[in-house]
Amino acid sequence: MERLEAALEKARQSRESVQAEQKPDVVRPVPSGGPAELWHQLKEIKISSRAARNNRITTLSNNKHSSPFDLLRSRVLRLMRENEWKTLAITSPNTACGKTTVCANLAISLSRQPDTRVLVIDLDLRRPSLHRILSYRPNHSFHEVLEGKIRAEDQLVRFGDNLAFGLNNKPARNPAELLQSNQTRTKLEQIRATFKPDIVIFDMPPMLVSDDNVGFLPSVDAGLLVSAADSTTVSQLDTCEKELAELTNPIGVVLNKCRYSSEDTGYGNEYY
Repeated sequence: MERLEAALEKARQSRESVQAEQKPDVVRPVPSGGPAELWHQLKEIKISSRAARNNRITTLSNNKHSSPFDLLRSRVLRLMRENEWKTLAITSPNTACGKTTVCANLAISLSRQPDTRVLVIDLDLRRPSLHRILSYRPNHSFHEVLEGKIRAEDQLVRFGDNLAFGLNNKPARNPAELLQSNQTRTKLEQIRATFKPDIVIFDMPPMLVSDDNVGFLPSVDAGLLVSAADSTTVSQLDTCEKELAELTNPIGVVLNKCRYSSEDTGYGNEYY
């Protein structure tokens, strides 16, 4: 506990300096052709209806099952635009809260707005799972981009015209050190400058299982906490809310895996 408190204190003290370290002179210029052409050149992936059904992706079209995520999308967009925020971290207190499913559905819901370009990056480097949700296993991992081994444009994949993913096919060797490094922050700034997404979403590790978030979240504009109705305790939620507020700007808590009756919602006993 003392180690975690010390790490939090260090993160609080360094938050403004972390932002100051991200200077424009370390960012590569946008290659000729512009961001739109670069997005079009990314490898395109598809999500089959079977994969969507098996992995609880409900936002491929506007329907009653997409409504909770569409509502979340509207609230996230409003808060981020009001505050001129561009980056959002999605995390959870512990494992099996469904944060990656929420991340994927929110991103796809955002991408249904054609004027919003969204980049989603899997930074849960100990147990990456976003590629499984999308039923696509990349040849290389995004953490290899952060390590400087491959180019972002050779690793990112595109779904539709305005949604791109940075996925991993295996865990990183030193996830905490990689997430907390200046090299990672610089590389992510370069990617943002090159592809110019309107919103970048980071699928982060759970907060109570490691210190991976502590050094990275201060460089993110906002954070969203996903809890599970059937497993997250009030104590865990309270601890993580306070820690998230110390590291970045919290924009809310999603209560996931909550069953509602048809009388309460009008949607039937759907599992959100």
